[in-house]
Amino acid sequence: MILKTKSLQNTQTPQAIAGQKQEQDVAYYLRRAFKDHPEVLVINDFRFTFNDETAQIDHLIIYPYGFVLIESKSIKGHVDVNQQGEWTRSHGSKWFGMPSPIKQVELQQALLKEMLKQHRSEILGKLLGIRQQSFSMRCWNHVCAVSSDAVINRDTMPTAISELLVKTEFLVDKLEKIMNLKSKFMRIINVSDTRPDFNQQELNSITNFLIDRHIEPSQATSEITPVQTPQVKEPVASFVVNKVTEAKNPAIAQPTTNSILRCKHCGESTNYTPMYGKFGYYIKCNQCTKNTPMKQACPQCQSKNIKIQKRSQSYTLTCQDCSHSSQVI
Repeated sequence: MILKTKSLQNTQTPQAIAGQKQEQDVAYYLRRAFKDHPEVLVINDFRFTFNDETAQIDHLIIYPYGFVLIESKSIKGHVDVNQQGEWTRSHGSKWFGMPSPIKQVELQQALLKEMLKQHRSEILGKLLGIRQQSFSMRCWNHVCAVSSDAVINRDTMPTAISELLVKTEFLVDKLEKIMNLKSKFMRIINVSDTRPDFNQQELNSITNFLIDRHIEPSQATSEITPVQTPQVKEPVASFVVNKVTEAKNPAIAQPTTNSILRCKHCGESTNYTPMYGKFGYYIKCNQCTKNTPMKQACPQCQSKNIKIQKRSQSYTLTCQDCSHSSQVI
């Protein structure tokens, strides 16, 4: 199932045009193979920010056993990789060095995994009171899809890199081998396959979370750079702490909140905790312990066609009809 198509850009340079064409070609093959598959979910051109780093994943597949990241690379001539993993490509009669797309997608994968791990409780919740298995326990794979008319010199290429490098026309075959999908019945009776799998509800929750995290190119800052991504604790209900502190010291200002966001059960407007569940973002009231969706009617036009996005510790409401945007937390 295709959840997001490629966002076309107004490219000018021949290199950018060729790169966009290659991403469209990969998206075409993915659409032909998986558009009607309910358990293979495809997000094309996924951009997200986490821990002040921005990554752009050309194609992301979420399936019952895990994730596959695909880096698209337009290469029309020869491509060679030496034993040190250094890439070169030809243009006419000349050879040029190029950054390793494998290293690039590895960095993207690491950042995505850290983001999902941090928000695990929001996305997967608990099963019978027990925390679901970590995202680290799932299958994580990545490949680089190059132009079908590229000439790949595999004889001198490290085997590990050759296994990750595939021409676009053979991409689906490679993906089917990686995913090794089985029917739901076979998953039950096949005890030799010990891979933990997501159920359909969990798949939907994961993809809803990711789609909500997508940012448009105009919002992206800098592409991901090789840095260590530290573990960060989940945000706590800072409003509770601030309210108690304020009572002791009136000089401390109360946190700014949007007047339209309050518990629909008891009316509380500050003492709550932001959460994420299968139906999207919501607040859990610390006073009456009940939940209220963050999706409210647009304060500008009263439309209910809105989208909630999270950036760091803030949540923003954007109306899809009138384009009004306001911070709710």
